[in-house]
Amino acid sequence: MRYIVTGADGKLAGRVAEIMLKNVSGDQLTFTCYDMNRLPADKLKRWQDAGVRVVEADYNDKESLVKAFADGDRLFLISGLDVGKRVQQHKNAIDAAIENGVQHITYTSFVGATDPAYEHVFVTPDHTATEEYLESTGIQYAALRNNLYLETFMTMRAMLAFMSDGRWVTTAGEGKATLVHKDDCAAAAAAALLGKGGDRKVFNIVGSQAISVRELCEIIAKRSGVDLEYVPATQEEYYSYLEKLNIPHDMSGDFSKSPAPFSANDVVDNDQAVGDGLFNVESNDIEFLTGNKPKTAMDIAANFDYIWRDNITNWRQMK
Repeated sequence: MRYIVTGADGKLAGRVAEIMLKNVSGDQLTFTCYDMNRLPADKLKRWQDAGVRVVEADYNDKESLVKAFADGDRLFLISGLDVGKRVQQHKNAIDAAIENGVQHITYTSFVGATDPAYEHVFVTPDHTATEEYLESTGIQYAALRNNLYLETFMTMRAMLAFMSDGRWVTTAGEGKATLVHKDDCAAAAAAALLGKGGDRKVFNIVGSQAISVRELCEIIAKRSGVDLEYVPATQEEYYSYLEKLNIPHDMSGDFSKSPAPFSANDVVDNDQAVGDGLFNVESNDIEFLTGNKPKTAMDIAANFDYIWRDNITNWRQMK
């Protein structure tokens, strides 16, 4: 059995890769990277010394994917980052997998992917189209519908507040969401890749605690000793706030001065959806796949104290 993990040079898929290496021998693994230069040399050597096949592959280049997926049986397909362009990218990867005889695809989707109530959320349509395409091909698959990440709020959103004289601006209002820790997402993904989900096609990968952005703001304020002000805002006010921080309106904008890798459209939409209650989804699927309950905000809060201690001002500085 050969397992393929795509995007292993990224943070989520990189965690999946490490879990897989603990569960199967390296000679059963292929890790693909969008850019091999992003991999620390010591990590690459450790993987290769363990027998892992590590190759570069680009979702925009189908031929690179066909070569990368050779002899694969089960594939972990991490969703791309280019919102609006990902449908074709994912199709390239799925087609390349099928051409290589891959039997099963584990795909990182998004909560509400096939629910019309979510179709207006900025990132949803790409996942909807990808799940529909997976279904149309007849290949076996598992769609892991991840909720928003706890880390995003406890690192990047907190960072923006510290950079804005302590003003935590958001359209989330008092809404709550079962935000999820990336470590739990990675553990669930590795379990599904190993076949622990059986024949199920859909898993809601969400946290066990419904928490508001205001509560997260209060947790960070207490830990940092900074009197953060929680500022509920309209969409127009939030866009203006993000623009002043040099965050582009959409993914086609200039990110050279942006402290974060996401667009304003993404941030405003996601926070608004939190306010509307769309991400307050209950599920025990992480525990079903891994045997462990998802971590809460308080469980992981200490991991991110470095954001304020080290005065982090750009996502590239984050651990």
